[in-house]
Amino acid sequence: MCQSITRVGPSAAIAVAVIAGACGGSDPAPVAGVEATDGVVVEVLVTGLDGPTQLADHPDGRLLLGELAGGESEGVGRVVAIDLDTVAAENEVGREVLVDGLLKPTGVAAVGDELWIMEERTLSRGPLDGSGARTIVLDDLPFNGRSESTLTPTGDGTLLYATSGSLAGGQVRAGSGVLWEHDPATGSTPISAGFKNAYGHAIGPDGRLWATEVSDGSFDGEPAPDELVAVSPGVDHGWPACIGDRTPVVEFGGDGAICGDGPGSQAVFDPGATPTSVAIAPWDPDLLVVALWLERRIVTVPTDPAGAPHEPIDLLTDDGSEGFRPQHLLADGDRLLVVDFEGERILGLTSDGG
Repeated sequence: MCQSITRVGPSAAIAVAVIAGACGGSDPAPVAGVEATDGVVVEVLVTGLDGPTQLADHPDGRLLLGELAGGESEGVGRVVAIDLDTVAAENEVGREVLVDGLLKPTGVAAVGDELWIMEERTLSRGPLDGSGARTIVLDDLPFNGRSESTLTPTGDGTLLYATSGSLAGGQVRAGSGVLWEHDPATGSTPISAGFKNAYGHAIGPDGRLWATEVSDGSFDGEPAPDELVAVSPGVDHGWPACIGDRTPVVEFGGDGAICGDGPGSQAVFDPGATPTSVAIAPWDPDLLVVALWLERRIVTVPTDPAGAPHEPIDLLTDDGSEGFRPQHLLADGDRLLVVDFEGERILGLTSDGG
């Protein structure tokens, strides 16, 4: 017999739902709010979140999650640790607030024994358990008026972040629109420039670095498309002179010669699609998965450079019954974890072919 067990946790009524998959050969029950492509199974893992942003691995097996916990600029954000497997006393799910009082925490990461947090314009570090004082590493970072990017550990003791691009007098502000690698011992080094907002990042098993580009704004009077790109270290990716797949922007000095020699797009999305995250598909190392926040869908894109830009293929879409906003993606073994911002939950995706 298939069962659905919901364990309610402390404080914010967070819950972990253990949902039986295909029991006795039957099809798994559909998950409200989303439609999955054939061969993909969706389950609800966590509900009752509060403005969830980035999800990251904790060294002890738990998950780290940033939450706005209020309005974007209210300064009440926090980072929590969630245990999907261990149930505490009285059947309560392990959940711990590590840091609170944060201004728009869009990035969280564990590097060594430290918790790193990206707020609106500030990168900080402190003990993983939330005890003791935090150290401001970088402050007053250049940004686009809203926020910086997510954080991505490299596995070599460093992490990636991006400063969102902004203009002053038609020129890119110094230090903005750059993808950086930060070494806790030596500081930040630019990897590549020419981005409006390289918000999400992923490192493939072959070492290639991928980034989403949220290119909001108008250029030559037209809205700019969003992108998925293979990052070319040391190379300017073109913004604002070039947008989309090498499209010149005359008002910012772009032309065919400049843009034609620049890096191309792995995929191009409609203006305003808002790709907030990219991950390697756990079931296929040659497949990228991208969360399109505003379009309420998750798509796949091949890693093969031949034939790029590729047409994205739907993996998970909004079914129209209730809000679904895919915010962040995190590979977890053979499943993909999906932070649903509007549904305030975490979903798990697996593939029949995985």
